[in-house]
Amino acid sequence: MILIILASGTGNRLKIKTKKIPKCLVKVNNKPIIDYMNKFINRFNKVFIVVGYKANTLKKFFKNRKIKFVYNKNYNSTNMVHSIFCASKYINDDIVISYSDIIFDNSIFKLLKKKKTLMPIKKDWVKVWKKRMGYKNIKNDAENLVIKGNKLISIGGKISGVLPKYQFMGLIKIIYKDFLKMKKFYIKLNKKKIDFTSFINHMLLNKALSIDCVKTNRFWYEIDTYKDLNSANKILKKINL
Repeated sequence: MILIILASGTGNRLKIKTKKIPKCLVKVNNKPIIDYMNKFINRFNKVFIVVGYKANTLKKFFKNRKIKFVYNKNYNSTNMVHSIFCASKYINDDIVISYSDIIFDNSIFKLLKKKKTLMPIKKDWVKVWKKRMGYKNIKNDAENLVIKGNKLISIGGKISGVLPKYQFMGLIKIIYKDFLKMKKFYIKLNKKKIDFTSFINHMLLNKALSIDCVKTNRFWYEIDTYKDLNSANKILKKINL
């Protein structure tokens, strides 16, 4: 499998913290966010990091590692989906896509071994999000996610009723033939600013992709805001990842 880490964004919500460095190098409990992914990264034979904002800083950080970098020159005017396909010419195998601003239990790798396109989804996500924001903000900030059995039916969009039982974690495994379908669909869709979950949802609605969901309670945390950062500093002091 090939690992693709998406790290081209500007991290605007962390403002001063990301003035000179990309978001994934912001420190949590005195350790860069992306450093928590080391054990996970080391399980892959090929690793690509898609960079954009402050690209050279991230390249220097990994200068002694066998990691290849792909530059999204349009990082200011595109989104994560575009970043994924910036790396498409290097892809010849199944891939795992990971956001670069998440901290998670590295044993989640074991959930990705099946030879199918699948998505880990967080079971006790509301408990986690309550440490990040109030209930009203959770409803506004989180995304809807609907499954039937273990199949993903829809993802993304605002939550109109009760909170969903599960939440996307910023990780997905895509088998090679599905990656080729995604690339073809993206070219036809011609929406360079589309966000990742909306793109996946478009494919689901058009029955162009099938995704199995793997439910997990394993540790996961996302860093978007200063409150996220402060909460993560406290939590990671108590957890050995």
